[in-house]
Amino acid sequence: MSKPITFVTGNEKKLEEFVTILGKNFPREVKNMKVDLPEYQGEIDEICVSKCRTAADIIKGPVIIEDTCLCFKAMKGLPGPYIKWFLDKLGPEGLYQMLHGWEDKTAEALCTFAYCAGEPEDPVLLFQGRTDGTIVSPRGPRDFGWDACFQPLGSDKTYAELPKEVKNQISHRSKALKKLKEHFMKEVQH
Repeated sequence: MSKPITFVTGNEKKLEEFVTILGKNFPREVKNMKVDLPEYQGEIDEICVSKCRTAADIIKGPVIIEDTCLCFKAMKGLPGPYIKWFLDKLGPEGLYQMLHGWEDKTAEALCTFAYCAGEPEDPVLLFQGRTDGTIVSPRGPRDFGWDACFQPLGSDKTYAELPKEVKNQISHRSKALKKLKEHFMKEVQH
């Protein structure tokens, strides 16, 4: 029996979405733990690898970490991996106002899950999901990050306005988790 995988997050909403999207038939046991990891700087893949490696060293076993970016096209991908800090200081209204001087209000929501089996020599595997959309004046509940100001392409509603079941089918997080789940399902078949 393989060791349970620890999903490292202290964000209850992220954990709730993770568990819901992953579903009941995931082939490994997943538990959750809040661990204060350093906030790395750099490009998203480098950040995720460093964060996952650190988490694996702390947990001493298999881990999954998640990193989410919100990339404004007009700002060449910023705030990107630093969205947490921008959101914290400005809120969804401020994120929308940041693009006031630009015609291009498009953005990409990017979610990366990183997995490491836990040993120092084990590689870190990355699973990414992307959803294109537009930054809009915030609408809907303000209970989950920047959902109120991100309107996915092809929708007239923001993530916050969408029913959870619909958001969980189209979101950047669900696309990344689908890839992660496929990886583990293939592992079981071999």
